[in-house]
Order: sequence, then structure tokens, then C-alpha cells
Amino acid sequence: QSFTTAFKEENHVIGKAHTVGIEGNNCRLRHRIRRAFRKTCCFSKKLFNHLKAFRLAFFYINYGYV
Repeated sequence: QSFTTAFKEENHVIGKAHTVGIEGNNCRLRHRIRRAFRKTCCFSKKLFNHLKAFRLAFFYINYGYV
């Protein structure tokens, strides 16, 4: 249930102008957070833990600690 909450349709941005930035972010996330792309036992059942992992990764990506 936390997977469907985190990846709702209304959170998506559509358009060619956003494609480069989105693909760059997807690449960084793919390398930083494997839980974003696989739904296995490593995926947290609690939404708080899941979103906290994303916030931590975004902090490292945005402030250059990658």
C-alpha cells in the first residue's frame, strides 16, 4: 500500500520540457535507491520509512554528497 501511495498518478509531470531532468533524476535514483525500482522484501511496509529513505537520498543528490 505504501508503494501505491508514493507513486500516485497525480505526482507525475508530463511534457518534453521535463524529460531531461526527470530522466537524470531517475538515473540517480536508480543508482542510489534500489527500492524505487523493485518491489521485494526490501520494500518497507511503513510509508514513513519509505519516504524518509527518499528524502535522505534527495538530500545527498541535491547537496552534492553522491
